[in-house]
Amino acid sequence: MTGRASHERPRLSGTNLERAADHNQRVTLHAIRVMSPLTRVELARITGLTGPAIANITKRLLQDGLIEEAGQRRGGRGQPPTKLVVKRDACYSIGVNIDRDHITIVLVDFSGETLARVTEDVDFALPDQVRALYRRSIRTMLRKANVDIAKIVGLGVAVPDDLGLVDLPGRPANYSAWDEVEIASLFEQPFTLPVFVENDAAAAAMGEMQLGHGQSNNSFFYILLSSGLGGGLVIDGTYIRGANGRSGELGFMRSPQHDATPGEQIQTFVSLSGLARSLEEKGYALAAVMQGAAEPGLSACVTDWIERAAHQLTVPIDAINCLVNPGVILLGGRLPTPELDALAARTDALMRQRAALLPSVAPVRRAALSADAPAVGAAILPFSHFLLPKPGALWKAQGHPDGVDEPA
Repeated sequence: MTGRASHERPRLSGTNLERAADHNQRVTLHAIRVMSPLTRVELARITGLTGPAIANITKRLLQDGLIEEAGQRRGGRGQPPTKLVVKRDACYSIGVNIDRDHITIVLVDFSGETLARVTEDVDFALPDQVRALYRRSIRTMLRKANVDIAKIVGLGVAVPDDLGLVDLPGRPANYSAWDEVEIASLFEQPFTLPVFVENDAAAAAMGEMQLGHGQSNNSFFYILLSSGLGGGLVIDGTYIRGANGRSGELGFMRSPQHDATPGEQIQTFVSLSGLARSLEEKGYALAAVMQGAAEPGLSACVTDWIERAAHQLTVPIDAINCLVNPGVILLGGRLPTPELDALAARTDALMRQRAALLPSVAPVRRAALSADAPAVGAAILPFSHFLLPKPGALWKAQGHPDGVDEPA
């Protein structure tokens, strides 16, 4: 059986499971959120729910202030249908990304737009530093964005697994303190909010599902290039965690490349830590790359790193293509956009050269959400928990049997 082509319009489905009215309301809200503006007729076609059910659901969503009318669609006969969109200021969420080279905090509205952002580049920040940055920043972020704390749904945190244990270049001995910390406790003040903690690559992939290329590709693999190298697997609109929640850990795979240390983890080189080490060997600093410096010698070093990194990435991508067969492989992270584009393009070219050796080769593309993907993806977590349906219940191909209509 062949899967749905990535260019086909996705379809959402209602369900006849328990709490169907709640589920159908979440599905309808999600449809409006990712495909708006939509009319009620379009919503009925997309969700498979009846016209009366959609009318009742959208009435409730309007009353709850989660959606709003945005004019009428012209061009047809009779009374023009009203278009519906999400109400951007219906609610808000906070996202935090903790990594070995930075801390980033974002405030996003219900549409996923970032309204305020604070970031601090700090190597191997300890828990107290994260707590302090959040406490001294969050009130100012809310004030500048004119957001009432009462409208904050929750706070999501994206953090690498084994943050304090993975041995990356420069890790201090006291960094193992992260292994003893309950992440949620860092955000207990100054506000009491529900806290959701997720792996950084998983959060980035979930953000891409909601706001990026995941809307046109419901099966993809997300490669997150940060201080380490992580991955997130999405199949049929569902994030796949694996038996122990550690799927996608391509950074731990070993590189057989001749220019790498035998048995070396791929993330030792293919990561911002690896790029920094390569640059230091030539007398340059990673900060210069992050700031967009255009010095010829620096550019040559980065170009060399991109070439070697692309070759090393072909190893896990071979496995991903053979074992998972995704529609696309998305590359994101804090590497500046020009370099990220170059890495994606070179990796894609190398994979196309290997196409004859593999049953299928997915294109490699830069992710829509890149630099702040984990933080924005983390901010989506509270929305998903309280307002949106489980992803696995959402996407169906055109022509799939409709979901069973239930009273709304």
